[in-house]
Amino acid sequence: MNIDMIRAADARLAGQKRITPLLNAPLLDQQIGRKLFVKAECLQRTGSFKFRGGFAAVSALAAATRERGVIAYSSGNHAQGVALAAAMHGAPAVIIMPADAPAMKIANTRAYGAEVVLYDRVGGESREDVGARLTAERGMTLIKPYDEPQVIAGQGTAGLEIAVQAAEAGVEESDVLVCCGGGGLTSGIALALAAEAPGLRARPCEPEGFDDVARSLAAGTIQSNANPAGSICDAIVTPAPGDLTFPIMAALCGPGLVVTDDEVLRAMALAWQHFKIVVEPGGAAALAAAIFHGEAVPGEAVIAVATGGNVDRAMFTRALDTLEA
Repeated sequence: MNIDMIRAADARLAGQKRITPLLNAPLLDQQIGRKLFVKAECLQRTGSFKFRGGFAAVSALAAATRERGVIAYSSGNHAQGVALAAAMHGAPAVIIMPADAPAMKIANTRAYGAEVVLYDRVGGESREDVGARLTAERGMTLIKPYDEPQVIAGQGTAGLEIAVQAAEAGVEESDVLVCCGGGGLTSGIALALAAEAPGLRARPCEPEGFDDVARSLAAGTIQSNANPAGSICDAIVTPAPGDLTFPIMAALCGPGLVVTDDEVLRAMALAWQHFKIVVEPGGAAALAAAIFHGEAVPGEAVIAVATGGNVDRAMFTRALDTLEA
């Protein structure tokens, strides 16, 4: 992985991805006592940053390989990103999703034209095993959700945008908080910032009980989560950081931050109230860390990436209800 791969992915994504805004809400700044900027990737195509990596990976394939189709496994956002990218390239896509994934994510993935294969995550079925079997049976190319160079490169394009937008906002030094599952976005942003904005430092943010990246960074070796599921932050619940992503994060990122489900719900409500954006639980972990764990984040300004907005109505209503508590 290197900055040249990210710049190349950015060139392929030109005219396809949205350059999402860096938002600020002065009233919320007053409440937390510093400037808070939110990179609104919930406004990206398919409703999350995952479109960047999906398109970067599909567009990097040789034409003959791409025509045979692609396979991906995901709880929903990578699924939609790869499904749309494949459709844009006229390629078939098979997406392996947990049966307990949000219904909207499953429905949207099918709507983008992909074949969805469900597996029993809660019962211990392995998505990797299902993916390996289908890849062998169908001769398609597997696009992993985070431990894949071209996916990391695509996610890193968000970091290029942050570097430019932060400079325009007058922010030269800041922690950039990133919702983190396997580390594709966090490592990609970290690489981009190291090259383009060395005063900005990426930091992974995870839900309580699924803080494998924070523990791995603290230990210096890859640590795993004990449970496969159990947080409302389905988008960033992964077994462990990736073999590719972890060394990048270990070299370039600050310490990890951990938030509770309650803090995530409150952050979702505040994002709606102050920034007028809809953010899903897994996409709100970084914002929750910025708002509720400010003592662990140095500096006069902080940047949080709102990574996705694919949330079911019931969960979003649950979040809004925290405003009345």
